Amino acid sequence: MAKRRGNNEGSIYLRRDGRWAAALSIPGRRRLTFYGQTREDVRRKLAGAVRANDLKELPDSRGLTLGGFLDQWLEEVAKPSVRPWTFEGYEVHVRRHIKPLLGRIPLDKIEPLHIQTLMNRKLREGLSPKSVRYIRGTLRTALNQAQRWGLVARNSAALVDGPRVERYEIRPFTPEEARTFLASLRGHRLEALYSVALTLGLRQGEALGLRWQDVDLQLGYLRVEKQLQRIESKFQLVEPKTARSRRTIVMPPSITAALRAHRELQAAELGRLGGERNPLDLIFTREDGGPLDGTVVTHQFHRLLGQAHLDQRRFHDLRHSCATLLLAQGVPARVVMEILGHSQIALTMNTYAHVIPELRRNAAERMEALIQER
Repeated sequence: MAKRRGNNEGSIYLRRDGRWAAALSIPGRRRLTFYGQTREDVRRKLAGAVRANDLKELPDSRGLTLGGFLDQWLEEVAKPSVRPWTFEGYEVHVRRHIKPLLGRIPLDKIEPLHIQTLMNRKLREGLSPKSVRYIRGTLRTALNQAQRWGLVARNSAALVDGPRVERYEIRPFTPEEARTFLASLRGHRLEALYSVALTLGLRQGEALGLRWQDVDLQLGYLRVEKQLQRIESKFQLVEPKTARSRRTIVMPPSITAALRAHRELQAAELGRLGGERNPLDLIFTREDGGPLDGTVVTHQFHRLLGQAHLDQRRFHDLRHSCATLLLAQGVPARVVMEILGHSQIALTMNTYAHVIPELRRNAAERMEALIQER
């Protein structure tokens, strides 16, 4: 049996579920509990808490509301460590959704039922299940930090399941549809933009964030270095989604030619206006040289699909179309992964599992042709 120690010393014990736990009771404050897979894990956590308490550095949740903690977390933890777009999402979740309903509850009194009530309320207000899951994710991330600081004994948001989200059905172009779409773009002012998105598999923000310095029209390659995002009503070039997203792609000759033609068109448009009109050096801009808004581009994409008599789909399905068409032509999955900028090959294979049966059939036909060859 584990030896029990006095206040300010803590105790270590094995739970019935097989996990180790360490508890620290401090007069005038709630009991702090730490969990781990081994005795050594919780011993280190307990020793750190005891040392912090002796130095008067142990965080204290007394009098601290959830809203007050979230404000501190946003400013001291999230803002310095995440990308601006991610921080803006956190801030909106906290200000619009979490604080109005739960902000006044003491931090150490937050229970799983509070989180469930919040999610149910937001679903009734008309938010999509995906949006509600994001709100829960923000709260879970913040409460993880509170737990590490010893302000709460457990992460209540982690104990509640988010609402079920229906997986969006990928609707890639068939080869015939891809050719029809590209043919319908001829002569359109942004023909090169949609062609690049389809043939190179760029995310919308990556395509809109391309700069002329990122392409080499002589050698025929393109570098994904930035993406365009609208943050606090201002367009900004930010880092790509992941480290793997920063990549170099070889362009088909037709795309290189399309970009050359687009550069001439852009130069003529800006020349008529006079002066410097494209300070970010963007490839794809409005006629006055300003950045393109992603929502406007998506709406235009839907109109183009209608004019080409093609079924409606998301702009992101251009990226999916690129991957599907490459895999169907026998391009190795590893190469497709690098073109798309996926972080893991498993992500590529799981996302495009619908293409795998066709690849297996193709492999069997190739093997049959090989062994039957005279």
